[in-house]
Amino acid sequence: MSFRDLRNFTEMMRALGYPRLISMENFRSPNFTLVAEILVWLVKRYEPQMDIPSDVDSESDRVFFIKAVAQFMATKAHIKLNTKRLYQADGYAVKEMLKITSVLYSAMKTKEMASGDKLEEDSSKFKFDLGSKIADLKAARQLASEITSKGATLYDLLGKEVDLREMRTAAIARPLEINETEKALRAAIKDVLENVQRTTDMLNNVSLDESSLEAKIDKKKQELERNQKRLQTLQSVRPAFMDEYEKIEEDLQRQYEIYVEKFRNLSFLEQQLEDYHRLEQERFEEAENSLRMMQHKLREEERCLVKSGAAKDEDSDMDIPEDEGSDSDIEEHRPSKPRPGRNGPMAELGLWVQCMETVKRRILRTAK
Repeated sequence: MSFRDLRNFTEMMRALGYPRLISMENFRSPNFTLVAEILVWLVKRYEPQMDIPSDVDSESDRVFFIKAVAQFMATKAHIKLNTKRLYQADGYAVKEMLKITSVLYSAMKTKEMASGDKLEEDSSKFKFDLGSKIADLKAARQLASEITSKGATLYDLLGKEVDLREMRTAAIARPLEINETEKALRAAIKDVLENVQRTTDMLNNVSLDESSLEAKIDKKKQELERNQKRLQTLQSVRPAFMDEYEKIEEDLQRQYEIYVEKFRNLSFLEQQLEDYHRLEQERFEEAENSLRMMQHKLREEERCLVKSGAAKDEDSDMDIPEDEGSDSDIEEHRPSKPRPGRNGPMAELGLWVQCMETVKRRILRTAK
C-alpha cells in the first residue's frame, strides 16, 4: 500500500458521495467492518438492484461475502479482484477497492463532461450568427435568380411545344430508310476517323516538339557549362592591368589624404584670417572712436581759449585810467598791449589733426 493510493481512494470516495468520512488512519490495522460497508456501498452504487448479504459476523459469512462481491464485479463490471487482499481488510484491500472506485469515478467524470457538452449545444442552438449566414444568403439569392431565368426559358419552350409536337410526330411516323441510315453512319464514321487522324498527327507533332525542346535544352546546358568554365578561368587569372590599378589606387589614397590635410589646414587658416580681420576691424573702430573723442576735446579746448581771450580783452579795456590829457595823447604815449595770439593754438590743432590722419592712413593700409 502506498500513500498515494490511499489518498486517491479517499478523494474518489468523497467525490462519489460516500456518506462517511474516511481517514487514512482507518486502514493502518485490519478493519473488516469498514471494508464490508464500503464494498456494499460500491456494489449498490454500481447496481442499485443487487442484493448482497451484509452479515459478516462469522468467518464463513465473511468468506461468502467476499466471494459474492468478487463474482459480481467480475461478471458485471469485468473487474478482477484479489479475494485474499480484500479479506485482509488493510492497505492491500484499499488497492483492490481502488479498482472499483476508479471505474465509478471515470464514469461520473464522463457523465459530467457529456452534460456540459449538451448544455453548450443547447445554448449554441439559440445563438444566431449573421456572419456565418451571409454566404448562404448570397447562394439563396443566386439560386432564386437562376430559378426565375430557368422558369422563363421553360415557359418559352412550352410555348413552342405545339409546333414541335407536329414535327416530332411526323419524324416518328416517317419510315426508316436503310440507305439514308447507312449514309449517315458512314459520314459519322468518317468524321470520327478524321478526328482520330488529327489527334494522331497532333500527338506526333508533340513528340517532335518534345525532341526538339530536349535538343535545345541540351544545347543550352552545354553553353551554360562552357560559360561557367570560362567564368572560373577569368576569376582565377589575374588581369594584366591589376598591378597598375592597385598602384593608382594607392596613389589616389595618398593624394586624398594630402587633400584632406590641406583642406583642413586651409579651413583653419581661413578661420584665423577671419579672426584677424575681425580684431583689426575692432581696433580700427576703437581708433576712430578715440580720434572722434580727441577732435571733440580739441574743439572744446579751442572754444574755451577763444572765450577766455575775449574775456581778457574786455577786462583790459575797462582797466584803462582816465588822465587829464586827451584820448589821442594817451593813445600815443601808451604802449601797445599785445593781443592774445590766436594763431598759436590753431597751429597746434592743425598739427595734431595731421598726425591723427597719418596714423589713420597707416592703420587702414595695415588692415588692407
